[in-house]
Amino acid sequence: MRHSGMDQTSARAHAYLFTVRLWHEDLGAGQTEWRGEVHDVVSGERYYFRDWPSLIVRLQAVLQTREPDAPQGSPHGEPN
Repeated sequence: MRHSGMDQTSARAHAYLFTVRLWHEDLGAGQTEWRGEVHDVVSGERYYFRDWPSLIVRLQAVLQTREPDAPQGSPHGEPN
């Protein structure tokens, strides 16, 4: 199915682009821990995390501040 240019533009307006980088951090005494970084490609912001729940919380927070139906100037759709 082909989409018109307008459909693609609309889809991009509601899309988000992140990169996630993971690595093992050496804690000493033979122990390691997973660490990670989320890079919001559009804004350039970077967020670091040490566990999966922290990653989910961060992504949800970023997405909530950019809800398409939220009024301008209000990150959570609340009145100014």
